[in-house]
Amino acid sequence: MNPDAILAWQFQPWLSAVAALLSALACHVALELNRRVGGASLRAALPWLAGAALALGTALWSVHFLSLAVRPLHLPVGYGGAVTLAAWVAAVLLGAGALLLAGARRWPRALAPWLLAITAVGVYAACLFDMRLAPAPIWQPLGLLAAVPALALLVAGAGWLAGGDRAADPRWRAPAAGLAGVGLVLAHHLVAWSVHVPQGAVSLHQMGWLSDTTLALLAGVATLALSGTLLALSIMESRMRQALRAAIERVEEAARTDALTRLPNRRSFEARLDAAERRAADGRLATAVLFIGLDHFKPVNDSFGRRVGDLLLQALARRLREVVGTQGMLARVGGDEFVLLLGPDSGRAEAAAMAQKLLDALAQPCEIEQRALTVSASIGVMLYPRDGSLSAAMAHAEAASRYAKRNGGATFAFFEPRMLGDAREQAELLRDLRQAVAGNQLELVFQPKVHAPTGEITGAEALLRWHHPQRGMVSPMVFVPLAERHGLIVSIGQWVIEEACRQARAWRDEGLRMRVAINLSVHQLRQPDLAERIAAALQRHQVKPHLLTCEITESAAMEDAEGTRAIFEKLASVGVHLSIDDFGTGYCNFAMLRKLPAEELKIDRSFVLDLETSADARAVVDAVVKLGQALGRKVVAEGVETEGQAQVLRALGCDVLQGYLYAKPMSAKALALWAMNDVGPRAMEFSASLFQETQPTSVH
Repeated sequence: MNPDAILAWQFQPWLSAVAALLSALACHVALELNRRVGGASLRAALPWLAGAALALGTALWSVHFLSLAVRPLHLPVGYGGAVTLAAWVAAVLLGAGALLLAGARRWPRALAPWLLAITAVGVYAACLFDMRLAPAPIWQPLGLLAAVPALALLVAGAGWLAGGDRAADPRWRAPAAGLAGVGLVLAHHLVAWSVHVPQGAVSLHQMGWLSDTTLALLAGVATLALSGTLLALSIMESRMRQALRAAIERVEEAARTDALTRLPNRRSFEARLDAAERRAADGRLATAVLFIGLDHFKPVNDSFGRRVGDLLLQALARRLREVVGTQGMLARVGGDEFVLLLGPDSGRAEAAAMAQKLLDALAQPCEIEQRALTVSASIGVMLYPRDGSLSAAMAHAEAASRYAKRNGGATFAFFEPRMLGDAREQAELLRDLRQAVAGNQLELVFQPKVHAPTGEITGAEALLRWHHPQRGMVSPMVFVPLAERHGLIVSIGQWVIEEACRQARAWRDEGLRMRVAINLSVHQLRQPDLAERIAAALQRHQVKPHLLTCEITESAAMEDAEGTRAIFEKLASVGVHLSIDDFGTGYCNFAMLRKLPAEELKIDRSFVLDLETSADARAVVDAVVKLGQALGRKVVAEGVETEGQAQVLRALGCDVLQGYLYAKPMSAKALALWAMNDVGPRAMEFSASLFQETQPTSVH
């Protein structure tokens, strides 16, 4: 064909630049979204891959219409529609294929630039064909063939910039996307220049509704809107992911740390002991474990309240930390108990010197809320390897601490084997505990739970108490571990289930539909018929299952992941509510937590104490609340003792509050009087739902 008889393609540089910028934006979005596909499950990866393919395919397709927006052939054109639409679908689908290849390992990755280049050239050729130019243009195969390697080379360069160690660095994605955008425009122009259009040619579709102007506007707006929307969604998801990751890290850190004193907790200490024992297995390095039990701490709690007791514990923990310094690992392992692992090569002399320093530091009065409080300590010392293995270190050091306490306290004692045999008091208490259920000495008391936004009482937690005929009130901290060690906890736990259901029925007969929460121990979770036992108790007392909440501690729930999930599902099928208690105080498998049918997370009281004064405490509680919201769980906070704590918890989004601020645990009769006759410790409303008419129910 005579060159003078051919229309020249006169692309406008500014319009080519606009097309390159828009396609670069879309390519940037595609790279950002496709980065999330790798390593994700199929279900999680599909939305990201679809979004990336939409952005890439639309960018590739729109380059043609944007480049032809000012009619480089100086003639109006139109499109048939079917071929143009098919070209867009092909661009999206084959773009997805190219993105999958780009994320593959080894040699298939090298095919991605070529697949994308062939797709782009084919799409541009199809769109030119759909213009239906007459007389028919002459196609030059060399131009088409040149466009494929040119684009493949530029796309490969973009992949290199955004791949490897640079994949996680957003600074490399912009130049990579820019290179890909330039490549798409260049490939389009090469394809167009390979089409020789005769003078006087017309587009047979120029009078149709898909004109060049319409499609150029549609392509530009669609590319910009789609890219902007996907980018905004990506940024929002990224921020949510970062917030959730930060929340998980805070909760995991809280699981290793005692919330009250910020010292390592028992779990962290036991892990350090295990590591020390593995290191010492070869060299048999000498070390020592000191068990520090505070003397006469309980009277401080009884006289001045838990808040003062907790503040005293914090002050004492700071003193202990200052004395220990870098000489060992200090941890809090109980209410008023600490333990210290000294560094390597610590013998009897070093342990005795440290014990005396600790006693001297603890003997100094503490100023707590204008009160001078003084406590002493009984310290037991276990020397390794003389006194046994490190796995028995805690038990041996604790036995020595008890010996020191029985001998007047405020001193330290080295472990001797005979100290393990003095268990007369424990044996007597165990004998009495066996008779407690039959002797009608156990009682449930109830602490109200308050709906945070409205301040209304919506339920109560049942707490176990033991009225010993000679000893008086025995703390659950004393008799529950004893029951667990000697196999009594299952029968006591069954009594709690029966009594809670009986009391719920008694309240219902009085017109009060109170929701009751009970605690299940790890030993009860191991009962294969636990769900059946609870269902039978509910049926026996004609109580609706949703009025009963079963609280399981985080450590118990995570001890046996598959077994826990099975028992949770069985309990959920009964219809009772499920709650993870003491959340944040143990190890948490978050993947497992997401699968458990629990409806609430209960923040341990130790996290609540410092909310008003500690940014760290607020950060931990905020993390738990955010985690609960992300998982669709209700969040309950216990141990609320001041209005300031309640305000912080409400501001953070906590759903339910529980603590001495509202009421101490009370008898069932006292709670009913408060609800029915407004005779209680303070003026509070009970939720109207607690007074709705109830009917007997059956449990299937």
